[in-house]
Amino acid sequence: MPEKLRICSFETRRAADMRSLIERHGGAATVVPSVREIPLEENPAVFDFAEQLLAGQIDLVIFMTGVGTRFLFEVVETRFPRERFLAALQRCQVVVRGPKPTTFLREWQVRIDHRAQEPNTWRELLEVVDSEAPVAGRTVAIQEYGEPNEEFYQELQRRGARILPVPVYRWALPEDSSPLRQALESTIAGEFDVLLFTSAIQFKNVLQVAGSANRGVEWIAAANRCVVASIGPTASETLNSAGLRVDIEASPPKMGQLVQAVFRDAPQILMTKI
Repeated sequence: MPEKLRICSFETRRAADMRSLIERHGGAATVVPSVREIPLEENPAVFDFAEQLLAGQIDLVIFMTGVGTRFLFEVVETRFPRERFLAALQRCQVVVRGPKPTTFLREWQVRIDHRAQEPNTWRELLEVVDSEAPVAGRTVAIQEYGEPNEEFYQELQRRGARILPVPVYRWALPEDSSPLRQALESTIAGEFDVLLFTSAIQFKNVLQVAGSANRGVEWIAAANRCVVASIGPTASETLNSAGLRVDIEASPPKMGQLVQAVFRDAPQILMTKI
């Protein structure tokens, strides 16, 4: 076993923070961007949402991500006064998935009625719906995060909700995917001990790049020889369903806890993989 844990993270937005966390714990960090968030600047869905909100036609709004909430507000402000939009929002029930949209909404002094419990997945949101915010016969607007969550929508519709998806950005590969391709080759060559995933879309993009190079099967096999660490249940479910076994899952689902868990548990797990 190497003197330092050789850790590859696919974090993008908080790459510098991730590198710092790993190095402070004494690890050798490789941090490779895997995701690009593209705001939908000309977004009719956002304006349709705002118009329905101002007309009093929306009963409940669910905010899924911090960056998506910020994008949504910025787009709305290009057409509607902030004060009018916020007043209309406060006439609805407001539900948030986790701490990041909570922080942004509090900055804007938006009342939050309910918040999902950790690990902040759509299943915890359903628990809020079932216990605190019934949706039967109500119109529910949902700020999407990159791609629709069809399972969540189906469950809400089964409970009688009318769904209004509000996409505000989409995910894509980085403009330069060469560092990501190199990281995949390094994984296959056995140069990493630990692979870190802080979202499901990171894994999907990694798998897409590996597949485009006809290296998907080899990469999965090599990745399973590493310790695989996931930020939480949603990411873990995606990884496991594609054949990548998750060894470590953060609890609570935060980056700091993920890195701590890796340095606590990975050395022992690695011994079972040798």
